[in-house]
Amino acid sequence: MFREERGLLLASLTRRFGDLDLAEEVTSEAIEAALRHWPAEGVPARPGAWLLTTARRKAVDRLRRDRAYAARLAVLQADAERDDAVAPAADAAGAGELPDERLQLFFTCTHPALAAEDRTALTLRCLAGLTTPEVARAFLVPTATMAQRIVRAKKKIREARIPFRVPGPDELPERLPGVLQVVYSVFTEGYAASSGPRLQRLDLAEEAVRLARILHRLLPAERETAGLLALLLLVHARRDARTGPEGEPVLLEEQDRGRWDRAMIEEGRDLVVRALTGGPAGPYGVQAAIAALHDEAAGVESTDWAQIVALYDVLLALMPSPVVAVNRAVAVAMRDGPGAGLALLDALAGEPRLRAYPPYAVARGDLLTRLGREGEAAVAYREALEAAGTEPERAALRRKLGE
Repeated sequence: MFREERGLLLASLTRRFGDLDLAEEVTSEAIEAALRHWPAEGVPARPGAWLLTTARRKAVDRLRRDRAYAARLAVLQADAERDDAVAPAADAAGAGELPDERLQLFFTCTHPALAAEDRTALTLRCLAGLTTPEVARAFLVPTATMAQRIVRAKKKIREARIPFRVPGPDELPERLPGVLQVVYSVFTEGYAASSGPRLQRLDLAEEAVRLARILHRLLPAERETAGLLALLLLVHARRDARTGPEGEPVLLEEQDRGRWDRAMIEEGRDLVVRALTGGPAGPYGVQAAIAALHDEAAGVESTDWAQIVALYDVLLALMPSPVVAVNRAVAVAMRDGPGAGLALLDALAGEPRLRAYPPYAVARGDLLTRLGREGEAAVAYREALEAAGTEPERAALRRKLGE
């Protein structure tokens, strides 16, 4: 409950007091107060409202102690009296409606004036509720470095007077992709960790799904928010089957599909329909459609590879990328044979962004093996081993080389 309410509190308090640092501090103090009082007094009927009221009081007390804030406090108190005349934001959340403040905080944390890495870090810290050391681990940087990034982002918001608001209809098409990209980046690190002892960071993946749900509830008419949520659900549904008993990666064709989360798949499929209805498809909607085709198939042999290749053609037109081209080449190999796929992969050999991308070398190794070219396959697997970031990936590649 604290994790869910924290973002609501931060958003409401940042809007009211105009200071993200202050909002974070009094939110933590309110949760600390709850941990002291609730075990003895019981959890209140509206815990979110209790936390919001407590945090507001602590913020006002703190501002009162600072003379420099005297004039500002008078304005804030007038705002508080006005806002108290209507239902508190936390009450609205308790009734099943997320307040607009949460969406405002999304767009504040992902403002284009902030550096891309700072946007993702600030979103993880403020909206996903990760600690600074946890964010640092996700980015593979020292905690001190990440703390500096987060401080820098907050300072930029304050000094540049980045508005705490949802962009207008004319700004939304330009700004929304950046917000969706941040959530997708969080999920990507959770789905396939860039380093460490585990293949997956399920905590990050689940936080990304939660953030995507919030965005979809706040912007239900935006088809790409539906597409992003669909994509995350359809991929995350396979989480339990993606690793073996020792944490080793299990390829899609070898996964036990009975372990896939069918309820999550059904929810994702419904969202795909919304994402692809009413106009040209966006990149998240197309990727979600590809994921849905994988999830619907009983096995690799019965997968509709022709339709998947066609969808990758659409995706390449929407967002040309060597990673998309690699995925398309693998799909072509499944449709037309390993030789056809390998020709497409070899055509990408000069792409510098693929040199440190292990799935490219793994795909080449797999297709070369299917063609009986074991010596060349071993070279490809060694290249993948050099670039692999997690220990389970390295262990799996060493086994491949042994074979």
